[in-house]
Amino acid sequence: MPAELRWFWTRLNSNYWFYPALFSIVSGAMAFALVWVDRNGFAKFLSTGGWLVPARPDGASNMLTVIAGSMIGVASTVFSITIAAVAYASGTYGPRLLTNFMEDKGNQLSLATFIGTFVYAITVLRTVRAEDEATASIEEAVHSTLPGFVPQLSLLVAYGLMALSVAVLVYFLNHVPSSIRINTVLKGIGHRLLSDIRDNYPRDDSGEELPPAPDGTEVLTERTGYVQIIDFEELRDLAESIDQKIALEVRTGDFVHPGMALVRVTGDVSETLPSRVEHAFTIGSTRTPTQDPQFLIDELVEIGLRALSPGINDPFTAITAIHWLGAATAELGRRDLRRRCEDHPEDDSVHPLPDTFAHFLQRGFGALRSAVATSVQASLVMFDSLRTAAAPVSDEGRVGLIREQGDKLVEQARLALAGPDLAEVEQRYLLFLKAFR
Repeated sequence: MPAELRWFWTRLNSNYWFYPALFSIVSGAMAFALVWVDRNGFAKFLSTGGWLVPARPDGASNMLTVIAGSMIGVASTVFSITIAAVAYASGTYGPRLLTNFMEDKGNQLSLATFIGTFVYAITVLRTVRAEDEATASIEEAVHSTLPGFVPQLSLLVAYGLMALSVAVLVYFLNHVPSSIRINTVLKGIGHRLLSDIRDNYPRDDSGEELPPAPDGTEVLTERTGYVQIIDFEELRDLAESIDQKIALEVRTGDFVHPGMALVRVTGDVSETLPSRVEHAFTIGSTRTPTQDPQFLIDELVEIGLRALSPGINDPFTAITAIHWLGAATAELGRRDLRRRCEDHPEDDSVHPLPDTFAHFLQRGFGALRSAVATSVQASLVMFDSLRTAAAPVSDEGRVGLIREQGDKLVEQARLALAGPDLAEVEQRYLLFLKAFR
């Protein structure tokens, strides 16, 4: 998928207008279609059958008015509750988590259901005609069996949508407090991080050395912002069209500004090449988790650092963040961290800037280590998480890096702790060392 389309779809998934707008269009179209069915007599059996008492114009009008009025009121309340919950969560756990809550499908679809029901009820309401009003068409006069016009099938569907909206409201009232629980937040980040690692690095580590990136002429950018998405397939097609190799100088998540190199090419740079290269990069004002596992690692670290700060002092939240970091580290440790073109993994015309295990490890456990060292509970868990993260890793160099984090943690704990707390940490450190012998 081109970078622009991937970014556009990402933006659609992280806002509160897309699904309400989509549901409104579908609801309006459904209302017109069902009214047409009623108007042309295809739902006549609802008025003549004895199993359902047909509605009269006044009753139908009142029912649709109540549904429409209540739905727009509920939608306003739901939106207010959602914004309050998002503000609380992003302020408590970190502003970078705002996107996570904006992408919550439970909130988006709940709001969309209420607005869609409102649009449907209003659209059907305008077709209800009182008993003393003239028919709108000859066909309607022929097919109508009651004075006035009541779209019986459309009214029955409106009743069903009302029942669905009540069920969605109950779900929403349970979903909001559940979604801002810290364990739920960390679970969402952790699962997405593990999924992104598998998607971005689908192959297991083979131990092969990285081929050297080709040298060449730098292609500079004229834009400012964060690299959000890199279209590797488009870069490969570009390299093939100019019969050159392209070596990237930036990763997804890097900040660029005019004068910085995006790529290097092995040949001459034409006048049109910079614009063609920039077309493969989506650059914006914020980082996103798309193609950037480091962003999600930073979110876990941020939550852990906030939890271990003196003002909050919540080591148990930090412990949960450490557990998810350990799972991500184990997954990264056994993966081939070279970026590849999805459709042409063996093609070497594009050389992405290599991701290294040491970088991810330092960005996660390394960034959190100094705060963990001040808490005996968090320190004990970090030793255990490092030990279990090293278990599935076969590369001795990566295992050594994991052990090095444990060595540095005990050094910092010796500066921050004393007495029985330090003795407990050192005892766990000795157990940690046994796993590496």
